Amino acid sequence: MARRVVDRTIDSREARRKLKARGKPYWRAIGRGLHVGYRKGKTSGVWVIRRYLGQQTYQLETIAEADDIQDANGLEILDFWQAQEIARRVRPRRGIYTVKHAVDAYVERLEGRPSGYDTKKRLEAFVLPAFGDKPVAKLEADEIRKWHREIAKTPARCRTRSGSKQAYRTSDLTEPETIRKRQASANRCLGLLKGALNQAWRDRHVESNDAWQRVELFRGVHIPRARYLSVAEAQRLINASKGDFRVLVQAALQTGARYGELVRLRVVDFNSDVGTLHIRKTKTNKDRRIVLTDEGREFFSHLAAGRPGTAPLLGREWRQSQQAPLIGEACKRARIDPPLNFHALRHTWASLSVMGGMPLMVVAKNLGHADTRMVERHYGHLAPSYVADAVRKHAPRFGKMPSNVRAL
Repeated sequence: MARRVVDRTIDSREARRKLKARGKPYWRAIGRGLHVGYRKGKTSGVWVIRRYLGQQTYQLETIAEADDIQDANGLEILDFWQAQEIARRVRPRRGIYTVKHAVDAYVERLEGRPSGYDTKKRLEAFVLPAFGDKPVAKLEADEIRKWHREIAKTPARCRTRSGSKQAYRTSDLTEPETIRKRQASANRCLGLLKGALNQAWRDRHVESNDAWQRVELFRGVHIPRARYLSVAEAQRLINASKGDFRVLVQAALQTGARYGELVRLRVVDFNSDVGTLHIRKTKTNKDRRIVLTDEGREFFSHLAAGRPGTAPLLGREWRQSQQAPLIGEACKRARIDPPLNFHALRHTWASLSVMGGMPLMVVAKNLGHADTRMVERHYGHLAPSYVADAVRKHAPRFGKMPSNVRAL
């Protein structure tokens, strides 16, 4: 009998109760290339096996529930010692690697990244119900193509409370803009599926990636988001925002930072001497420093004054997506129609900066882009242009068109 491995972090119910819930398991090596992991949910957790198969390839498998609530029975519910025994007895399944295995491995690789949560939810909602039990090696291009088209024909899903029946928005699927949005959403789902399957191919769980590579995206449906606020609208929005949310709105307009970047800011991240904010965790996992205007420096100096370095710079902790209903209410009070989402405040900072003459490379650096391609795509048309100036100066004029309409 193999020697039991002790781990005070996960080997008892009391110890596991102190852990934070997260998608990435708490791993413990119990042998060469073999780990037992505990993945904790909101109320209880499960035991997971991770086995190294060679050539940078791992196999993940959930084996049973943990004895967090009910006592272990040696079958569906295991304690830590029983999970070790099962892990040593289970043999790797080299021949049947399903889409669910590929999705689980892909989601785990994205653990901790800002895009991880949305990726996990999309894959669970759209991919697993259709292909979860399907072996990756048996996927065919036609079935993936049909699935991709069906998503585009389905109304957008509504946000619902956990456990409630999924609802769909009422929308006209013959309206051109609705069609474009649904096709863009279908493209995102297909892109995530391809990402998970390509990772499985790179990990050598399947010999060919031809089936899904032959499925093409809808073309011409991803258009730049042109919506931004004027200075007057931004001021109205600030005045219409209440309490702590007003601070959050001002911070977004002063920096152009993403919501997730703003809510993670601590007092120590603000350097009042040079007027910068240190963004430590970004969408691309590369930190950057945002340069502030004098107005921005004064705003953040007021927030940081007299507070410890570990305190939230914006005054409180914000949860994921907590800003969504608040921005809608503020837009309604500020008479901004149609209303916009919080991310549009990032577009507002960038758009107004470009129109003010800020070089595109400087805009890109403050926004966290590696080069100017994204900035040119979204905001290049707003920049002062030699072509536009030349056309307006030299193109022919034909006089005002006659009209019977007279201003009152």
